[in-house]
Amino acid sequence: MASRPDFRYVAHTLVEQLITDRRDLHQHPELGFEEFRTAKIVADRLRELGYEVTEGLATTGVLGVIPAQPGGKLAMLRFDMDALPIHEQNDVDYRSTIDGKMHACGHDGHVAIGLGVAAALMQNREALGTGGIKLLFQPAEEGGGGAQKMVEAGAMENPRPDISLGLHIWAPMPLGTANVRSGPIMASADTFNVEITGKGGHGAQPETTVDSVLVASHLVVALHSIVSRNIHPEQPAVLSVGSVQAGTAHNIIAHSATLTGTIRSYDPEARERLKQRVHEVVQGVAATFGATAVLKYDEMCPATICDPAATALVRGAAEAILGAENVDDSIRTMGSEDMSVLLNEVPGCYFFLGGQTLERELGAHPHHHPAFSFDEGVLPLGVAILCEATTRYLNGGNE
Repeated sequence: MASRPDFRYVAHTLVEQLITDRRDLHQHPELGFEEFRTAKIVADRLRELGYEVTEGLATTGVLGVIPAQPGGKLAMLRFDMDALPIHEQNDVDYRSTIDGKMHACGHDGHVAIGLGVAAALMQNREALGTGGIKLLFQPAEEGGGGAQKMVEAGAMENPRPDISLGLHIWAPMPLGTANVRSGPIMASADTFNVEITGKGGHGAQPETTVDSVLVASHLVVALHSIVSRNIHPEQPAVLSVGSVQAGTAHNIIAHSATLTGTIRSYDPEARERLKQRVHEVVQGVAATFGATAVLKYDEMCPATICDPAATALVRGAAEAILGAENVDDSIRTMGSEDMSVLLNEVPGCYFFLGGQTLERELGAHPHHHPAFSFDEGVLPLGVAILCEATTRYLNGGNE
């Protein structure tokens, strides 16, 4: 094969465009399945570069493909596009122009990196050997089920990739570092909603009522005992009741109450056990007090689990770009990410890339915070690592 390009240098030549793209996208945030402007920018750029482009998948999803030659492998790289319903507090000249919408999780950076990868790999197409690439720009990662809808729309077929790769800019990590970890790196995410119906009445006559507030109170305690008494102590899991709503006045026993919450775990068996126990506990507690309960349980996305071989590939690429001393596997989070759906379809690796520079006060605020930001120096690093990993894979994983 021809010698592989120095993707650190290639990415460096794209810095101005990367920053321009990121800031433009940041100024024009779009929520899940509303990413029409973003999708048009992506599709137009991919066409200009010479990709085979498919638009309108799952409403706003975009694919850009360089087909593999006969016998060659195909690598899929995924980039999420949606923003969040948050009003931005950053005082920068590229702040959001849309009140109540903001790129508060770094997806503007992900799209910019994706466009940079598209340019870098097309400019160095010979480095793909006989392989090809599929760039998947996905809508609605933030709880909208965009990855699943892309799968249902056929985004992973014709051609079907052999490996799935992706990254997340991670504000808590220093710029110039990466976290590349085999196995589960992000948790599954499920939600539950419980509608409790009792019998309302006067606060001075509780014996004539079925107190839904009392039922809800016992249910909160019982639900929070599920993890500690049903899941192995060495198996991480989280169940959190996030809201309780009931009652209208101090002297009225509420007829009904509503609970909502979230459940996170890394292990599919633990996930099923948690789901089973939530159903049993909800019905058991309600029956104990003579109330009824209707449970709505939604499985949002599975755990994000990285394939060992793909992880080793990406780790080698990250070490080549950042230095081995700046790459570790110390982080996993109970946060969720629907890249998990794509990894279940085609095994691969999803990794975190540090975006924090404390002395510049970038990355000081967590993801989903109205003052969230990251150091734009992460953009060329993301391009370089993904290009390095992709070309290594398509050429047999050779150094």
